[in-house]
Amino acid sequence: MKGTMIIDGKKVEFDGEKNVLEVVRKAGIELPTFCFHSELSVYGACRMCIVEAKYGKILTSCSTIPKDGMEIYTQTPRLLRYRRNILELLLANHDRDCTTCERTGACTLQDLAVKFGIKKIRFGSLTEKEPIDDSSLAIVRNPNKCILCGDCVRMCEEIQGVGALSFAYRGSEMKVATAFDKPIAETHCIDCGQCRAICPTGAIAIKNETDKFWNLVFDKNKRVVAQIAPAVRVALGEEFGLEPGDITIGKIVAALKKMGVDEVYDTSFGADMTVVEEGREFIERFSEGKNLPLFTSCCPGWVKFAENRFPDMLDNISTCKSPQQMFGSVIREYYKEKDREEGKETVVVSIMPCTAKKAEVAREEFKVDGVRDVELVITTQELAMLIKEAGIVFDELEEEAFDMPFGLASGAGVIFGSTGGVAEAVVTSLLEDKPDNMDKEVLFKDVRGLENIKEASFNIGGKEIKVAVVHGLKNAEKLINSIKSGEKEYHLVEVMACPGGCIAGGGQPIPMTKEIREKRAKGLYRLDKSSYVKSSEENPAIKYLFENMLKDNHELLHVHKVEKQTN
Repeated sequence: MKGTMIIDGKKVEFDGEKNVLEVVRKAGIELPTFCFHSELSVYGACRMCIVEAKYGKILTSCSTIPKDGMEIYTQTPRLLRYRRNILELLLANHDRDCTTCERTGACTLQDLAVKFGIKKIRFGSLTEKEPIDDSSLAIVRNPNKCILCGDCVRMCEEIQGVGALSFAYRGSEMKVATAFDKPIAETHCIDCGQCRAICPTGAIAIKNETDKFWNLVFDKNKRVVAQIAPAVRVALGEEFGLEPGDITIGKIVAALKKMGVDEVYDTSFGADMTVVEEGREFIERFSEGKNLPLFTSCCPGWVKFAENRFPDMLDNISTCKSPQQMFGSVIREYYKEKDREEGKETVVVSIMPCTAKKAEVAREEFKVDGVRDVELVITTQELAMLIKEAGIVFDELEEEAFDMPFGLASGAGVIFGSTGGVAEAVVTSLLEDKPDNMDKEVLFKDVRGLENIKEASFNIGGKEIKVAVVHGLKNAEKLINSIKSGEKEYHLVEVMACPGGCIAGGGQPIPMTKEIREKRAKGLYRLDKSSYVKSSEENPAIKYLFENMLKDNHELLHVHKVEKQTN
């Protein structure tokens, strides 16, 4: 629809904008919102985006369709009074412990209270305090900070298709709750943290484990080995004033060393191992025509979703451990003899963009004699907290390189952090007739981009291999149902729970808009382009590992399928 609106006395043309709010923003006016997100359904609950029509009618701009000739005002005494009243009512019922809140400095409610000059609250609280739900290994729910914007409910249902959260009761009793008010850990929650990423107030936060990190690095009997996931290096800088996509890996390594970590390695090396091993598994399955399509197993949110929703498809999921878990297994094996000699215990700390990784490390199949392969997961957001707590001036750090031998990774391993990266890396490893200049040539990039579902194909021995890439579990459910119905046929399917992949994991800095996801993805592809080794199997450190330590020890890289189902 095309037309012209009059906004605050000025003509503004619109063409395809789906609501008045988008037209107002096009005019350079930023109306406050809590509940509007372009990728979610329109809810119109918070009423902060209200505008006044020419003849005095109050409209919610997010739910009003623009019309040619429409005349509205965005700033009037009446609108200002209404918005202040809304903010006061929200704050009256809000647990205002801002000094200890994860979202301090990045809280929409806090920002708007400052913007509108809210100095005192005229209203009393309408509800009693509710208990905090810290049952999850990934997130903490504090209902006393909830403003009923519904963002978490819509994210969980519309994007992830999980539906672990919903509205309960009516009127002043209304709240966001789980089914039957069960602890979140007893629901079908997949630990993805997307509810946390979209919550504007800190009602849902990361399960903070920074104290555990300090306990490990201060323990002289521990050899603390850190691994850093690809997506962390293109997002952490946002916490220190840098642009999304800016690459900070050298400074991250330096910061961890300053904080007392003994060795710092690259999870992209674990990704390279995954590519080689998953490629072998795929060829074996394809040759036998058994348990196809092969679904990737890198994303723990997806694995848990499949266990809950599609138990009949579990045999189709790769038996390969995720890069995080492969790395943990290999590192502990690598240092086993040295630990005996020095009387130490090697523990692996993962720096991850993902809250679901916190739950993954606790799974029984990733323990040996009751000891975790990976001891602790620290999210990108928690790492930023640790750096600030340690008094490290991030901008002034001299960049340091990864330690060897597990610091050498291919570009294929790095792009795991973006949707399509796993499929691209695995397919690249399988392609025949690779040129000698692998360091300069990108052989397969048909699944790049942020489309919900992407398809591609390639040939092995004259046979066509069909590939699908999907992110967001609602989309994954749609794709799986099309496979089960016979509508679609694939041989290899990559699934990432979070929209955009790991670059938008639940532990990443916020906000996480589409534009930010795109910038982070571009950062990873820049690293891939500049990397000397493009393909995982061409990584000399990987070659050495598979020819020696892993030659007769491939079980380190796999998880037993029966155990995998018992979560």
